[in-house]
Amino acid sequence: MAKNSASRVLVVGMGVSGIATAARLHAAGWTPVLIERAPGRRSGGYFVALFGAGKAAAKRLGLDSALHDRGTPKPPLVIDRRGRTQTGMGLADMPGKPWMMLRGDAERAACSVLPDDVEIRYSTVPTAIEQDADGVDVILRNTETGSSATERFDLVVGADGLRSTVRSLVFGPHAEHLHRLGYMVAAFEYDGTPAGLAPGQGATLLEPGRSMWVFAFTDHHPTIMLTYRTDDVDAEFTEPPAHRVRAAFGPQPLAGTLTDVLDHLETTDDVLFDSVEQVRMRRWHRGRVVLVGDSAWCVTLYAGMGVSSGLTGADTLGTMLERHDDLETALTEWERALRPYIDHYQNGAGADRKIFMADTRLEVRFRRIMPKLSKTKLGRHLMERIMRLDDMEKFKNADIVGTISKKGTSVAGTA
Repeated sequence: MAKNSASRVLVVGMGVSGIATAARLHAAGWTPVLIERAPGRRSGGYFVALFGAGKAAAKRLGLDSALHDRGTPKPPLVIDRRGRTQTGMGLADMPGKPWMMLRGDAERAACSVLPDDVEIRYSTVPTAIEQDADGVDVILRNTETGSSATERFDLVVGADGLRSTVRSLVFGPHAEHLHRLGYMVAAFEYDGTPAGLAPGQGATLLEPGRSMWVFAFTDHHPTIMLTYRTDDVDAEFTEPPAHRVRAAFGPQPLAGTLTDVLDHLETTDDVLFDSVEQVRMRRWHRGRVVLVGDSAWCVTLYAGMGVSSGLTGADTLGTMLERHDDLETALTEWERALRPYIDHYQNGAGADRKIFMADTRLEVRFRRIMPKLSKTKLGRHLMERIMRLDDMEKFKNADIVGTISKKGTSVAGTA
């Protein structure tokens, strides 16, 4: 089936995972139809890191030449509300030297390898999905005109994000799969340089239960991430993001950089404001419907693996569909290949959270002395153990598809 150009696949969602999946399945001999709820392609986006697994997948997908590391050579600062600063450590200091970039960079790169003959429909959503042994009937609605039509596909791929419509239609309501962790994130692009910082210089402000990150780039405006703990996620959505963030960072006086960042949040029109959640599922496919990326396994923004795992999922899916003529076998082997890595990312969410957020004053103090610890052998060992940095080479920086290819089709339980 995978080699039959008449086999149609509906890919829902034009994020990184969806675009990459459509391109990879086209290369595998499928005829993709790519739909997107929004009226057009998105631009910009918040900060992402591309770890080794993502770099390897990007190279295999042919989009690595359209990507580059925007990371700055200037070490970030650790700041506080009293105006004190010290040199800190950034994400680029992690094992494998992940590339720093914007989500929009990865989406544009994926689009660069998407063949011109792939059909793209904007303002389009699925409203019903019914399948049988031979195919999938999908009702597609154009949200601009209100018109609907039923079309038949051989495979449906849900790549429509954390609150996936495909997942809710086929696998059940969101409540069955979304797991809240009790934290909020506000992320946006800052036009210029925040007060108190030099151009190209990042910064972190860490306090118990809340933090501010300024991600600086060599050739782009910085992006901001504000994250904080909450006991009532639903209440966070009852007011504008800027109001909730200000409340979370009060009542203490705000200080220079933080004041400037929050003032900028008041004026920006493009902000990601959401709760930190995971998607946990026992299976990522049901019959001829399969989920990829955040729809299937969102591991939280803290993991930094959204783009890397999305590209890897797309690459691996195409590989398995090429390898197996039977669709069920291909999808089952795809899940077996990815599951050990995704489980590791999700189970490590607590440790990954500690990179971005400190829950206690002790954690804050530890983060402030990390640069000093890194200068001694014992200190590095302690830091790596607490932050689980030793696992990154095996899981976040692994060439997953390369490993699968070497091991053949029986990959259950490997990593």
